[in-house]
Amino acid sequence: MYTALTIAGSDPSGGAGIQADIKTMTAHGVYAMSAVTALTAQNTTGVYDIMEVTAPFLAGQLDCIFTDIFPDAVKIGMTSSPELIDVIADKLEEYRAVHIVVDPVMVSTSGARLIGEDAIGTLTKKLIPLAELITPNIPEAQVLTGRGIITAEDMERAAKSMQERFGCNVLVKGGHQTNTANDVLCLNGQLLWFCGQHINNPNTHGTGCTLSSAIASNLAMGQSLSKAVQNAKDYLSGALADMLDLGAGSGPLNHMYQLTK
Repeated sequence: MYTALTIAGSDPSGGAGIQADIKTMTAHGVYAMSAVTALTAQNTTGVYDIMEVTAPFLAGQLDCIFTDIFPDAVKIGMTSSPELIDVIADKLEEYRAVHIVVDPVMVSTSGARLIGEDAIGTLTKKLIPLAELITPNIPEAQVLTGRGIITAEDMERAAKSMQERFGCNVLVKGGHQTNTANDVLCLNGQLLWFCGQHINNPNTHGTGCTLSSAIASNLAMGQSLSKAVQNAKDYLSGALADMLDLGAGSGPLNHMYQLTK
């Protein structure tokens, strides 16, 4: 049984965060574990409150996981404070974690800010350099590079810039502003495009969480990074194309769509 760990915030409505991660990992046949960084009060219409766990409690969760069931891959999502980011980075190094995928979550689908300005510096200095892959969307890539991103060429430049700066592979996702399903991966300096059909589905709550968890699941199973990205995109497309429609806002995907076929 392959194993994967998600380190992220909780979404009580089940569409994003650790709930989406666990569903995604389970759909891939991977045993999912979780370390919670924050409790949120949110649903498909927005994020209404956030309560972080303490740094010592997060450290305790990670110690329990790594000393008992060592994960074959680690996905990191919402980390909103420098103290929590420090703990995560220190524990990943202490236990020599492998196949680390960082989704630099900064803003929710509904527009809520999920990370403090002071935490961005810690994220870029301590956590991102440990990653095998980071998966920023265009707004996040703009924050990380300090550059505007409009065209495909802009996406390529941003991916290369982040790989050179952070020393990790970078997947820049095009869906947020380009109205396409085309993403670019900078893999060891080489640019690879992953093109997909744009699916006209307004229910996109948790797409970023789902994609990064699917990539981590594929890495846990021994897939190459490029194959892991392609498989994850295919899975996300299937979950979107199922056209699940729940909630009054931007609804969740059907992470278990393959079970209903």
